[in-house]
Order: sequence, then C-alpha cells, then structure tokens
Amino acid sequence: MSGYTPEQWTDFFVASAGASAALAGLVIVAVSVNVARIIEFPNLPPRAAATIGSLILILVCAVAGLIPQSAHALGVELLAFGVAGWVFIAWCAWDSFGHSRRGGRPWHESAIEISLGQVETIPFVVCGITLLAGAGGGLYWLAAGFVAVFVFSLANTWVLLIEILR
Repeated sequence: MSGYTPEQWTDFFVASAGASAALAGLVIVAVSVNVARIIEFPNLPPRAAATIGSLILILVCAVAGLIPQSAHALGVELLAFGVAGWVFIAWCAWDSFGHSRRGGRPWHESAIEISLGQVETIPFVVCGITLLAGAGGGLYWLAAGFVAVFVFSLANTWVLLIEILR
C-alpha cells in the first residue's frame, strides 16, 4: 500500500466519512440537548464549534479522497481543507482562550486546548504538502489527523454530553 495512491485508500475514506458524519451528528445532538448549560460556560460554545468543525474536516477530506483524481489534485484539495480547518480550529481555540481568561480559567487548560487543536489539524496540512511533493508520508499523515480528531472529538463529546451536567 502506498501513501501516494488514493485509490488504495477507498475503504479508509468510506469508513472515515461514515464515522465522522455520525460523530458530528452526535455532537450536534449533544449541543442541542445541553445548549442552555453550555452557554453558561463561555469557553464551551467555541469548543463545540471546533469539535463539529474538525469532524466536518474529516468528512470533506474523506469525500475528496473518494473522487477519482490524481494524487496531486487530491494534495491541493487536502492542503486547502487543512489550512481552512487549521484557521477555523485556531480561531475557536483563541475565542475559547479569551473567554477562559476573563472567566478565571487556568491558562494551562486553555494552552492544552490550543495545542490539541494543532495536533488535530497540522497533519491535514502536512498530508497535502507531502502529496504535492510526492515524498514525506502522503496519506499516512491524513490517517494520523483522522485518528487525532476522532480521539479528541470523542473526549469533547463526552464533556458536552455528560460532564456538562455535573
């Protein structure tokens, strides 16, 4: 299997698209069920938005991977999606950080949240670059990004669905 042959990754893209769509739906339900409680904590709406946004990032990247096209064309798309996702997640983290600082939340909690957003999104950007370069890992970077988003999104979903009620 090659990290530069998108057609070999079809099953991965199909599974990831389905899983990300299902999780995004779960997060939307969690937010809608607990919206009154979530808005009591000004740092949580941006966290919810970042969680949904990162799952949608997986969805659009997986769907792009299913389009019959060259690795170069896919690299351009993934780079664009990765940069857009990185900007959105960084903006959400910065917004959450601002609310946290005004609300007295310890700075290190916000720093961890910002760092995790970078861990989630940077692999998408690196994937696009390495696909364009034809070296450096290719779609294996995308797999790493998908795993990071799934793990962190599940943790955020738990907070938005269960922990928020404590």
